[in-house]
Amino acid sequence: MAPRTPLGRRRTVWAGALSAALLALLTWSLAAPPEDPVPGGRITVATGVPTGVYAKYGALLKEDLHRDLPALDVRLRLSTGSVDNLRRLASGDADFAIATADAAADYVDNDRPGGDRLRACARLYDDYMQLVVPRDAPAQSIRDLKGLKVGVGAEGSGVQLITRRLFKAAGLDFAKDITPVQVGIDRMPDLLEKGDIDAFFWSGGLPTNAVLSLSRRMPVRLVQLGDMIGPLRTLGRETRFYRAAVMPADAYPDMRATEVVKTIAVANLLITTEDTDARLTEGVTRTVIASRDRIGQVVHAAQLVDLRTAVFTDPLPLHSGARRYYVSTKP
Repeated sequence: MAPRTPLGRRRTVWAGALSAALLALLTWSLAAPPEDPVPGGRITVATGVPTGVYAKYGALLKEDLHRDLPALDVRLRLSTGSVDNLRRLASGDADFAIATADAAADYVDNDRPGGDRLRACARLYDDYMQLVVPRDAPAQSIRDLKGLKVGVGAEGSGVQLITRRLFKAAGLDFAKDITPVQVGIDRMPDLLEKGDIDAFFWSGGLPTNAVLSLSRRMPVRLVQLGDMIGPLRTLGRETRFYRAAVMPADAYPDMRATEVVKTIAVANLLITTEDTDARLTEGVTRTVIASRDRIGQVVHAAQLVDLRTAVFTDPLPLHSGARRYYVSTKP
């Protein structure tokens, strides 16, 4: 056999090194986990009462999460509303939830259990405060409800939180000047139709199906609450989340309103906790933004979900996974 030349020996060494490198790369690729695996497992999302916007939005979001994150098992849980949802998150009874910004601020500022662990994924759409009365009722403002039986939302709901503040701002005693009926939107329309209550408050996106359905069964109208913005803001720091708003005349066509109705509005947030996996939160946030148009065809309020405003989640900081998604969308 002819002796190897220096060039031949170098080729042999290079070939051996290349083979070893390829083998090491193959071994690493088989052993290493994917850099960004598709989130899986089971999550629970707390929504709201059956006929409210939260519940409908949650059901549609679940469909889109199934499309985008097929390994994720999404369970929906009905609740009485924002305050109840925050309690569920803090206790570990839910992984994600929808709640209003004022309810989140109240929860955090009062040092309730787990409040320091709450994190936001996105600002969603605004809730509009709606005071519904029979069309021929004389009430023209909240002050005209004195002595009446009024649906104020269920205990643990965001609507009752706002309603209590509205009565305080109006100089009325919630427990003495009215007869408060503490039930949700799933019951208040029927009670008004039967005459068992004289009016009810609701805080929700426009239109709210339960109010829309009621307007088709009996003549009702919305009472303005626009004159309460100033008095509300004198109550304290947490009322900074309320803004002046108008409900368009065609929000509920069967009410046959001819003018916009002035009211107050408050933002809804999609909330989780700091312990939630960042990849999961990033994926959920991506679906929330991407599903706006599809969900908005059914839940019209969801058309207001916007990438430019979704990051404004005061009073809660963004979850690290949600922040990662928003950073990834920047050009």
